[in-house]
Amino acid sequence: MELDNRELDKMLQQAFAASSKIYQERGFQRRVGFGKRPALVSVDLANAWTRPGNPFTCDQQAMDEEIIPGMQRLLKACRAHGHPVIHVTTAYEITDPKAPFTDMGLWHYKIPIEVVDIQNKELWAIDSRIAPVAGEHTLLKKRASAFHGTALAGILRAAGVDTILVTGVTATACVRTTICDGLADGFRTIAVKECIGDRVPGAVAWNLYDIDAKFADVTSVEDCVRYLEGGSAMGLAAE
Repeated sequence: MELDNRELDKMLQQAFAASSKIYQERGFQRRVGFGKRPALVSVDLANAWTRPGNPFTCDQQAMDEEIIPGMQRLLKACRAHGHPVIHVTTAYEITDPKAPFTDMGLWHYKIPIEVVDIQNKELWAIDSRIAPVAGEHTLLKKRASAFHGTALAGILRAAGVDTILVTGVTATACVRTTICDGLADGFRTIAVKECIGDRVPGAVAWNLYDIDAKFADVTSVEDCVRYLEGGSAMGLAAE
């Protein structure tokens, strides 16, 4: 499997190199930059996604060795400097797909969202390794995007936020749609590279590459922490 992953990565890098020529010739891959007031938006880093044994479980090696440690660094910087933190999770009250009315919409026709039952709080609770502290908000969503049908945009604007650092899972769905909606709603969008995961090999690399071309700046934990601590993040701050 390790060899297969190396081969997959090699193929992806070749595809990225070829695609970048097209994007750059046509004016894509521009920078949105950091703004003046950031917030951390952590998407679905709850037990059903971060711990083994659930249909939603993501790559455990990446989760334990990169995503959680990276999140801990970001949280430490946010808490030390007073930046807002919003932890986002997902759960449903009516999980019977045959029910005449359900808060699942029609999403259960595609994925097994019925396994995230609001009655089982342990499933949708934020991972204890990055648990919320006093002053941080936990937001419950029902759709892929953390903005869709929620008060997230209003919460951010009320705090004067102009920049969102987005982390979590999955790169193909909830993180990606949150980033797209965040940019559409007028926030500078930063995708924190080491803190975004998925279940399928290659999914993270491809989506981060494409997101960086169109919807957000894919930026390292190191640069994001420097920005949160008041540094220029290597000149990436917006003018």
